Amino acid sequence: MFHVVLLLAFAVVNAAPAALPKMIVFDSAQERAATRIDIRDISADFPKDWSGYEALVLELRASSPQRFSLRIHSGGTAAQPKFSRVLFQPYPKVWIRAAIPISLLAEPPKTGNDMAAVGNRSRPGYFVGLWGPFVPLTDVQTIEFEMEHPNGSPKLEIRRIELAKQSPGDAVVEGQPFVDQFGQFRHDSWDGKAQSLEQLQQSWRDEEKALAPGEFAYCRYGGFTNTNVRATGFFRVEKIEGRWWFVDPDGHLFLSVGSDVIRPDMVTRTSGREPFFEALPPADLLPGRGQRDGDRGASFLTWNLHRRFGQAWLKGWIDVTLRRMDAWGLNTVANWSDPRLWDARAKPYVIPLASWLTNVSYLGLPDVYSTEFAELTDRRAKEQCEARKNDPWLLGYFLANEPPFPQKELQTVDLILAGAETATKAELKKWLSEGDTPDRRKEFIGRAFDRYVQLTSEAVRKYDPNHLNLGMRSGGRPTEAEIRAARAFDVYSVNIYDYQVAADRVSRISTLTGKPVLIGEFHFGVPARGLAASLVQVRDQLERGAAYRYYVEQAFAMPEMIGTHWFQWADQPCTGRFDGENYNIGLVDVTDRPYQELVDALKQTHKRLYEVHLGETKPFSTKAAVK
Repeated sequence: MFHVVLLLAFAVVNAAPAALPKMIVFDSAQERAATRIDIRDISADFPKDWSGYEALVLELRASSPQRFSLRIHSGGTAAQPKFSRVLFQPYPKVWIRAAIPISLLAEPPKTGNDMAAVGNRSRPGYFVGLWGPFVPLTDVQTIEFEMEHPNGSPKLEIRRIELAKQSPGDAVVEGQPFVDQFGQFRHDSWDGKAQSLEQLQQSWRDEEKALAPGEFAYCRYGGFTNTNVRATGFFRVEKIEGRWWFVDPDGHLFLSVGSDVIRPDMVTRTSGREPFFEALPPADLLPGRGQRDGDRGASFLTWNLHRRFGQAWLKGWIDVTLRRMDAWGLNTVANWSDPRLWDARAKPYVIPLASWLTNVSYLGLPDVYSTEFAELTDRRAKEQCEARKNDPWLLGYFLANEPPFPQKELQTVDLILAGAETATKAELKKWLSEGDTPDRRKEFIGRAFDRYVQLTSEAVRKYDPNHLNLGMRSGGRPTEAEIRAARAFDVYSVNIYDYQVAADRVSRISTLTGKPVLIGEFHFGVPARGLAASLVQVRDQLERGAAYRYYVEQAFAMPEMIGTHWFQWADQPCTGRFDGENYNIGLVDVTDRPYQELVDALKQTHKRLYEVHLGETKPFSTKAAVK
């Protein structure tokens, strides 16, 4: 009732409440299903110019967590349409009020130090992806709802569309609570859904009885036992007869297959969202980890681990995690994983180095011409690398993650020129005084990136000459300047979210850098269980396994490829992580139970990788069904 009263109170200052409800069905027979609503069908006097309003307010309920595009068509013609677009992911089967700021719809984001931070915005009841394009919303004609690869003909009910001069705020207005005591989505059913603690405990016991090391012919470091080349006591890379390999400390050829974010916690914000949950984990279960920007959070995954292992839950989790890796053929603790796994000295691991950002930075670009940056890189490299320099289990360092500025050169230049006086701004002005064109602006960002790479790489090498520089985990489609700057790395890392890795793309990277390639992130998900499908959707859990096999084996058939790291170990919370993502991307679910169809696929593929990479065995060739 409170939410209804609040909505009516704000309706006084709003323009043209919509003549709704409307039901949209995204037909699964279509690859792209779209419905447009003419603003004149909302009301005859619905404004075309949205620049004087604070928010577009939608009240809606989605039958599925599958994301859709919200397109606002403004200006343009049928032949040359102009529109703003955001990706919209609502919590399913609950009524939400989405008060989307007009600024998010009309202008590209100006902050964020990696691609997710630039593009993702968490909102109560949904999250949006700000990937553009963006146009001024001064001549709006239609609002379009579009879904790619609709799975099961999802429905979207809309009972309110209006503009607000003062935002009423976002809210879940009906359907709470929608998360149960185990962190599962309440308003859906599926095979294996936990109905009781006793059921979970039996599942955990059954898994532990069945866990046994797989037959992967791995040595202690995860290299192939039937190989032998020069050993140095640390990981290195070598090109042998036209094919790249990691070489482990004992001199065995090694291909890195791992998972990112192997952690015993997956925090979701609870402050101000307490009604979403049937019950909340004890506040003292994650001291120091449940807070972010002053908001309290909770991890249902951790609560379930506590239920599974009791007070010794952390030790129990580390033990079962390492046993799972042995059983599934995973040989690398990949990015953003718990440092306590590093110190277990049981699996090779990577370290993501902490930020190199200066007090003033631009979409992930530090003030690279400043003395502050030179001093900071030296200090942080010493703090993070010196103590690890003699550890043979360390595979190498990632220097950054998906810096957005190399692919947003002109926007970055605008931010520098509009910002505070810095050494980088002075250098830019000097550069542009000799000629100011879009190409020269792009060239400046390329030169700045080259300096960024060079100084950070030199600092890391100074304090740890023994371990590999694994690069900056490029995202999107790296520019040629971005790739060429990476010649200071030992390995070029790139995150590729797709159904397969394009061979020409990998070959181009390796040709320009002279380095091998490692995939830092990829995944596949299903829109179900209250979770969104992730960045790459497939039809069901069985198809997640097929997608894994196809992606990984096709990648390792390339001579340049030496690693693939899955993102991530456990599903994200159905109420979203810190930036709103709530993806079905785990090898295990929130109750710490494996997706058996997926881990069975891991086992099959990991037994074949050596022969696939050598070219002696053809890679798995069946593509996954998308819907």
